[in-house]
Amino acid sequence: MISYKKLWKLLIDKDMKKQNLMASTGISTTTMTKLNKGRNVNTDVLVRICNVLKCDVSDIMQIIPEGGENE
Repeated sequence: MISYKKLWKLLIDKDMKKQNLMASTGISTTTMTKLNKGRNVNTDVLVRICNVLKCDVSDIMQIIPEGGENE
């Protein structure tokens, strides 16, 4: 399972809304929905998000083992 909770926390820390992230990265509403639901997205999307937020992929997502707890 993939968790993007780190991304949402980072957006709050940077005082950035999801709409701003979509505009600055060019990601679609469909992709944002996938992120919101913890679904798989293209690596290109993750790279664009990291470039805009000036962070590493591990700063925006984590993999949670089946049956595991988040942090």
